[in-house]
Amino acid sequence: MARSASPHPTDGELELLQILWQEGSSSLGKICETLRQQRPIATTTVATMLKVMLDKKLVHRKRGPQGYRWSAKTTRQNAAAGLVQKLVDSVFDGSAQCLVAHLLQSDQLSDKERQELRRLIDDK
Repeated sequence: MARSASPHPTDGELELLQILWQEGSSSLGKICETLRQQRPIATTTVATMLKVMLDKKLVHRKRGPQGYRWSAKTTRQNAAAGLVQKLVDSVFDGSAQCLVAHLLQSDQLSDKERQELRRLIDDK
């Protein structure tokens, strides 16, 4: 039985969203060109990924004079919120506190980042 499609972007979809968030509305060719600066990838693969992302409502597609223009429909903030909630639910039993504790205890935060967290908590 096939699993249902996740509304959250996959790693590959996030890679495309990063390009669209940074570059804005882009053609398939421009997206492929940007991706190929990092690794080889077929244009058909990118086109298929964009179509899946369109179905997931992660991107917009607008017909232009020289083909489609693609843009991000979801914001970086919305994508992050969904992925963080998925992480909290699946790894930390729904506890955001456990996620924050993990980050603090694993020494993955710099002093500056810890100070910023403290400020954010105090402001709330």
